[in-house]
Amino acid sequence: MNQSNQHNRLIHEKSPYLLQHAYNPVDWYPWGDEAFAKAKAEDKPIFLSIGYSTCHWCHVMEKESFEDQEVADLLNRDFIAVKVDREERPDVDHLYMTVCQAMTQQGGWPLTIIMSPEQKPFFAGTYLPKENRFGRSGLVTLLGKVKHLWDHDRAKTIQTGERVIEAVGAYLNPVEEGKIERSTIDYAYEQYARTFDETYGGFGEAPKFPRPHDLLFLLRYWHQSKEQEALSMVTHTLDAMRRGGIYDHLGYGFARYSVDREWLVPHFEKMLYDNALLALAYVEAYQITKEKRYAQTADEIFTYVLRDMTAPTGGFYSAEDADSEGKEGTFYVWTPAEIKSILGEEEGVLFCKVYHVTEEGNFEEKTSILHQIMGSLTGLAEEYGLSEDQLEEKLQQSRKQLFEARKKRVHPHKDDKILTAWNGLMIAALAKGARVLQNDTYADAAIRAVQFIDEKLTREDGRLLARYRDGEAKYLGYLDDYAFLTWGLMELYEATFTETYLKQAQALTNQMLNLFGDEQEGGLYFYGVDGEQLFTRPKEIYDGAIPSGNSVAAYNLIRLGKLTSDPQILAEADRQLNAFAQSVAASPISHSFFIMAMQFALEPGKEIVVTGSLTHDLTKDFIQLLRTTYLPNATLAYGEQFLVGEIKRSAEDSAVYICENYACQSPIYDRETLAKAII
Repeated sequence: MNQSNQHNRLIHEKSPYLLQHAYNPVDWYPWGDEAFAKAKAEDKPIFLSIGYSTCHWCHVMEKESFEDQEVADLLNRDFIAVKVDREERPDVDHLYMTVCQAMTQQGGWPLTIIMSPEQKPFFAGTYLPKENRFGRSGLVTLLGKVKHLWDHDRAKTIQTGERVIEAVGAYLNPVEEGKIERSTIDYAYEQYARTFDETYGGFGEAPKFPRPHDLLFLLRYWHQSKEQEALSMVTHTLDAMRRGGIYDHLGYGFARYSVDREWLVPHFEKMLYDNALLALAYVEAYQITKEKRYAQTADEIFTYVLRDMTAPTGGFYSAEDADSEGKEGTFYVWTPAEIKSILGEEEGVLFCKVYHVTEEGNFEEKTSILHQIMGSLTGLAEEYGLSEDQLEEKLQQSRKQLFEARKKRVHPHKDDKILTAWNGLMIAALAKGARVLQNDTYADAAIRAVQFIDEKLTREDGRLLARYRDGEAKYLGYLDDYAFLTWGLMELYEATFTETYLKQAQALTNQMLNLFGDEQEGGLYFYGVDGEQLFTRPKEIYDGAIPSGNSVAAYNLIRLGKLTSDPQILAEADRQLNAFAQSVAASPISHSFFIMAMQFALEPGKEIVVTGSLTHDLTKDFIQLLRTTYLPNATLAYGEQFLVGEIKRSAEDSAVYICENYACQSPIYDRETLAKAII
């Protein structure tokens, strides 16, 4: 960051990303009317730069270009420069990232857009070096060319912008109504099977992203079809990621992605959403397999989040940077000498063998990323005359010592803004973890986060806001905020049986349909009817690093409709699924969370109600069994108010009522019968 005492207008913002650029010599504007009015008044194109505070290449471009006086002079003279935090304004980011992908067939951050004062884009790119390099046009050259084009052939730029807007507008409304079919689910599985990496797990080639919702879909496919390969793809991938360098073996939590096929070298930033979704995948894998390593990994993710990513007031922070001390990964890598200086020679040598820390290194400057991709603890235990348990005990002590030593290093920057949507994902993960892992601490953390959102990110009229930081709540909530928080609330209801959370989920769902619904064509827009109207109003359906709001909303509507027996919500669920049926069928591998919603709708499910006093041991046994059994297409409720029709029962009886395929079975009064009924 430029340490000049002269700041630009970004100094008044709350976004950590915008504040990182507040001392650039570039005369940055935040997104808003002031910038657009200035561009029109001075007849200048807009230079739009979009990124986020933990983005490595955003830091590189800032250092190379935005802190450079020559670049600043060009931007300040010939353009109106606008900075956007993609995590605060995902509406703006979604639109212009789609523009970039349409114009260049690629995307990423930093995102660079040049557009007219009317916000019509005519250039798109990502990271640009200052000068021409390796055949890549540099920023200085680009700015000169654009200036010449703007002055001498403006009609061409305007025409380009109008064509782009027309194409993007059509792409961002992917409603192709049809009927959902089981064949789409089978086709999705076939696509995953074809692209599965049998050696290292995951799908496709490098770079590899976790995409946990792909794994959640495959677990459901296994449950539905008993296709063993579906489960094997998930467990192999989870094991490979856990052993790889993408996992922080000392402090826990997963990095955003691996730059290689083997999961060895991560892009070291840690995102809240990745860790929430991965925790869900490990929890569900544990539910199915009962393998302790999956429960342990989920526990470790939660340990990381509650220790490092939780605000004192209860919300969850957004991310941790890849960089520290000006370099990527510095906080995380080791040399043999560093490890031996902390652990001593004997324990240090052992640790280096287990985690493949060598003199040659596997990362920059002969440093090593800790990993266990190759090798077996069994062989090393025999070599050292130890049992595997004894070896693990030694390693655990060594990890603790190294973690304490690492705490003294310069820590990566933490993006401490609190986003409603990402908090919703972590609430869902913690609530599911509390149920399956039988840990009330996780439920308590989820409850505190909900209370934070209620107090700080909800207006008096109930309207959600998207971001909180430094005492300020801002930006009208987007579809993701509503869908993800509703998901979290329903998980929290099933973890606590506190009806307040179910009622809150119902209220948010009704508000979501009013704010984002399209009565003519179906589906849900990304931003509300009361939001800033951009050049088009998109409907996001692609399930990328984060599932789309439309996909999660479809899943929620089915679950909520079944849980409450509300025919209107079930009708909305059907409408939501059918609105995108044809688009999803064309490429189901790109819509794994939406496919999960289809599975929920099409496959046999169960509506389960538990009655009886919560202090009775049998009621507790029923609930414990139901919460720890993998029942992906079931809803679970407590209380007689959820029973439909005249059912003879005693209020004192502990009983379980199961309805399936619109028919209800006789009440179940013992654990053994229940266990057989839910297989």
